[in-house]
Amino acid sequence: MRPAAESRPDPDLLLAWYDRHRRRLPWRAEAGVAADPYRVWLSEIMLQQTTVKAAGPYFLRFLQRFPDVCALAAAPLEEALKLWAGLGYYSRARNLHACAIKVVEKHGELFPDTEDELLKLPGIGAYTAAAIAAIAFGRKATVVDGNVERVVSRLFAVTEPMPAAKPLIKRLAASLSPSGRWGDFAQAMMDLGATICTPRRPACALCPWSEPCVARAQGDQETYPRKAPKTLRPTRRGVAFLAERADGFVLLRDRPPRGLLGGMTETPTGAWSEHFDVSASATELSAGAPLSAGWRRTPGFAAHVFTHFALELIVMKARVPVGTPAPEGARWVAIAALDSEALPSVFRKVLAHGRNAA
Repeated sequence: MRPAAESRPDPDLLLAWYDRHRRRLPWRAEAGVAADPYRVWLSEIMLQQTTVKAAGPYFLRFLQRFPDVCALAAAPLEEALKLWAGLGYYSRARNLHACAIKVVEKHGELFPDTEDELLKLPGIGAYTAAAIAAIAFGRKATVVDGNVERVVSRLFAVTEPMPAAKPLIKRLAASLSPSGRWGDFAQAMMDLGATICTPRRPACALCPWSEPCVARAQGDQETYPRKAPKTLRPTRRGVAFLAERADGFVLLRDRPPRGLLGGMTETPTGAWSEHFDVSASATELSAGAPLSAGWRRTPGFAAHVFTHFALELIVMKARVPVGTPAPEGARWVAIAALDSEALPSVFRKVLAHGRNAA
């Protein structure tokens, strides 16, 4: 159940606030300037599960290398993955590249301008399709991200916990329909959540919708959106192998194209399991090593947290002579060239952990 607001939120008040306080973002068009669909799409894909602060530098680097969808479509996937390295959720990068190819080959280098057609493109879900349709093309669309969910849940005091409350919140968001300026309205809702209706200590006195906000009237706005109890994140463990050649090269290989971190670069690693025996001897741990060498276990773990599990990797280290051949599927890469590799954060941690070990 949710209490009824004394007055309805006025979309025009929010738009007036946005005209005065809109954020300046690398991908956002200036007031009165038509948005570039390519930039809108690229930013929305990057902002999935990523903060504005983290996405900004990646967006600018991508734009410099791939100024339009044709440039991205023409590039090898490996190059896109390299630029994406460190941003996480790497299926986004693979879908980004596949989407660029489809836009070029099937849509004459132009993004479709309706939600239905956008949803047919790789990597574009309901939220992203609505955001592109509204912001890039001015279409009537209900755009609901995490910021909007927080704003709407507080406006109407939605007590149903997330994520079960998502359909209700989307219906309520749709009820806040402006008479026009759909792109500006979508961005205004996002900006309100990001700068005023923040998770903690919201600045209600500065909010254009403070009067009709039920949660503010109740004084419990920080308790929204309500959340279901968190489930325990399991911990998986495994072993990673850092082979360093005497002339300053390390052994790397590409992960399979599908699955977790698909297509990215890694130090050779074994299977990850919740039941991995961390007390195994160095001989047992090195049984799955990529080449024969004097492997030794480094102290501690290289730790990383994924969305659904935590990971602790034992790092086995070996130093091998110059001229040692790389096993099939692997390659020697100069340490000085590691920044140009598509290494996700977890394997950069493995490299740092192993190379810093005595």
